[in-house]
Amino acid sequence: MLTNHYDYLIVGSGLFGATFAYCAKQAGKRCLVIDKRPHLGGNIYCEEIEGIHVHKYGAHIFHTNNKEVWDFVNSIVPFNRYTNCPVANYHGELYNLPFNMNTFHQMWGVVTPTEAETKIAEQKAEAMSALHGREPQNLEEQALCLVGRDIYEKLIKGYTEKQWGRPCTELPAFIIRRLPVRMVYDNNYFNDAYQGIPIGGYNRLIESLLEGVDTLVNTDFFADRQKWENIADKIVFTGKIDEYYNYCFGTLDYRTVRFETETIDTANYQGNAVINYTDRETPYTRVIEHKHFETFGQAVYDNPKTVISREYSTEWGEGMEPFYPINNQRNTQLYEQYKQLADHETRVIFGGRLAEYKYYDMAPIIEKVLELEM
Repeated sequence: MLTNHYDYLIVGSGLFGATFAYCAKQAGKRCLVIDKRPHLGGNIYCEEIEGIHVHKYGAHIFHTNNKEVWDFVNSIVPFNRYTNCPVANYHGELYNLPFNMNTFHQMWGVVTPTEAETKIAEQKAEAMSALHGREPQNLEEQALCLVGRDIYEKLIKGYTEKQWGRPCTELPAFIIRRLPVRMVYDNNYFNDAYQGIPIGGYNRLIESLLEGVDTLVNTDFFADRQKWENIADKIVFTGKIDEYYNYCFGTLDYRTVRFETETIDTANYQGNAVINYTDRETPYTRVIEHKHFETFGQAVYDNPKTVISREYSTEWGEGMEPFYPINNQRNTQLYEQYKQLADHETRVIFGGRLAEYKYYDMAPIIEKVLELEM
């Protein structure tokens, strides 16, 4: 049962909201968490299909160098040893990611780091020469100067254009100021010391964070704003900051992702959790096979079925879930106007990718909450 009044109303039950509720409860505060979706957990919510935890809103892989954060999440629920090693598929040619010696061997047949460095240096020099001394003006020129034409054409161009819905020549150079290039045979995508998936899925993490906290789903803050604003001393808001301020300066832009999820009568569809499709012609950006996040080796064959999700990147529209901010000049300036309003709030805390109009990995979200005073 809900109490009459709370210390905090937390709008949104994603990782920021759930972690805040946990820490506030530990500090003796009373919290109410509301979410307009029919479930808790925000974008890390998992749907169970055929005994497999399906990442309903896309693959989420926890990784961090911060031992305090790693120890914190493992104190809530133990994590497994999943290591992210995605594969790129370009018209049937397979390449390991991130760009490393396996990638370069697959691309050019080179064997030693010196051979790979020489090949990349030659192509980078060609790209720099074509600029005639000026700075790269768009993403294409920037990428060519970082890794050369072969890697750009096969592994960056098509995938990036599908993600952003526009040619690389129309995307700003700052999106891709640097690209990780590793002169070692190492397919581990992250450099972080710790990575994994909660054993039993992300729902266990959210349920444990929110244990003993009052929660309501199918509850829209904006449907009865005055009621919810008066139910607590302070508000933690994790939704869209422009919506909070009634779009008074205009609407921020987002990209979103659409998923086609399919159950297949085979134990092992693609042999890897993540395969990116980097050509422009394949309409989806990647295929996720969810069982590989939590099932390893021959244990994959214990379940005769598997679940895959094809991901399609598209422009956000009303009624869709906003996923990624579009940090171009217009949106950056617009967000700064909203942020000036937010900075003067005395009883509202804005947190998360929508409220801060910033792309976040999961670990920095938790790190930020742990630094807050409750």
